[in-house]
Amino acid sequence: MATAHTGKPAPVSGEFRPRTSVLLAGFIWLLAAAAAVSTLASGVDGWRGLPFAAALAFIGYWLFWYPVVRLDADAVLLRNPVRRISVPWDALIQVDTKYALTLVTTKGSFAAWAAPAPGALGAFRAKASDAQDLPATSYGAGGSMRPGDLKNSDSGAAAQLVRTHWAALAEAGALNVDATETATATIRYNWALIGAAVVLAVAVAASATI
Repeated sequence: MATAHTGKPAPVSGEFRPRTSVLLAGFIWLLAAAAAVSTLASGVDGWRGLPFAAALAFIGYWLFWYPVVRLDADAVLLRNPVRRISVPWDALIQVDTKYALTLVTTKGSFAAWAAPAPGALGAFRAKASDAQDLPATSYGAGGSMRPGDLKNSDSGAAAQLVRTHWAALAEAGALNVDATETATATIRYNWALIGAAVVLAVAVAASATI
């Protein structure tokens, strides 16, 4: 997949967030808002329910809205609840979809929370068009493919985005083949989000004992 590096501009970047995650985040936020309004309308004693409403809103953001697969000029960013993983294009050797969109490098494999593979029902609902006109690296021997590569799945939609950009970079001569063995992913833990989750959990537990 990699070609000699020529320093040509990278293709346009992109981003993937599942539609179901957007809907779930919105639904949870509505529930949180309703809980907050109900709590405030209950008087002084009802204020004890505010930590629960805040925790509910945070869950909607942290688990459903925050996770994303983002394509930048130099790397693919997997924004997961606990970690942010930036995988350089030069380090990428395979895009897998067995359980979720997974970026494979010589130093390890990294899965995307935002792009899980479909279950049996999702694969059953797929149309013939969902398996057509995909990047060449989506297909195995004899044109076979994983259910996770189908266009109608989260993993498949994200994989198509990554593979298309990866192939464009290769065709543009913008990949450095000499860096594939040494390039490494950058991993950062979301300490602020983890800390917020701990604080809210403690607040909910404390309010329940008052």
